[in-house]
Amino acid sequence: MKYSKFAIVSFSTLLMSSAFAETFEVKMLNSGTDGVMVFEPAVLKVNTGDTVVFKSTNPGHNSASIAGMIPEGAEGWSGGMSQDVSVTLDQEGVYVYQCTPHMMMAMVGVIQVGEAINLDDIKPAAATAKAGFMMAEDRLDVYLSEL
Repeated sequence: MKYSKFAIVSFSTLLMSSAFAETFEVKMLNSGTDGVMVFEPAVLKVNTGDTVVFKSTNPGHNSASIAGMIPEGAEGWSGGMSQDVSVTLDQEGVYVYQCTPHMMMAMVGVIQVGEAINLDDIKPAAATAKAGFMMAEDRLDVYLSEL
């Protein structure tokens, strides 16, 4: 069977990229470096295909992507309360996520996968989300500014 050079290079690239995918850990905490009700680290920069494991370090938290604040076509997630959740990020762009019961306390985090191609699209949604924060009103702005 004869294969084209393109097919061989494409297959090799796919194998190599999955072999170098990394796993990152984010802790769900009652208290951390940025104050109370935080993810740590709160801002991550990863590559396409990398996995983020949200660890239920303190009980009573979850990790869930926020609709309208992930790349177009990307799959969202919603972890269970007090459970670890593993998310493999296959679409380039910015993902904003929350702890659902503590969203009003600005328990949010940001992941940049590759280039921040959708950052301008996220900013209006971020302004709407932070209007519901009862504390740490600038937390999401600070995180987005780190990208």
